[in-house]
Amino acid sequence: MTIRVKNVREEKAKADGYRVLVDRIWPRGISKEDLAADLWLKEVAPSTELRKWFGHDPDKFDEFARRYRAELDDNDAVAELRKVVDDHSTVTLLEGAHDREHNQAVVLRDYLSDSR
Repeated sequence: MTIRVKNVREEKAKADGYRVLVDRIWPRGISKEDLAADLWLKEVAPSTELRKWFGHDPDKFDEFARRYRAELDDNDAVAELRKVVDDHSTVTLLEGAHDREHNQAVVLRDYLSDSR
């Protein structure tokens, strides 16, 4: 099992496997055809309140990750994502953040990997 993280603005690649958009809001300027996501699982994204609090501030990332993991513990959509991961050898989590290291997809990838 491989879980990757990729920005929505990067080109689709065969190595991506099954592609899941994990943002609550569809990324601006990206058409559904261009994104080529197999699934949009917006329910697994951070709550609107947490997303707004974080504001993609790297200084808040550790606390954001802690709070987001707590949300994931009580999120029914995680089971759906785990099934996707179990059913595919490679899953790429797509995210629209400009910061490739401090975003929800990174936390989600680690969360899923840690719970295996």
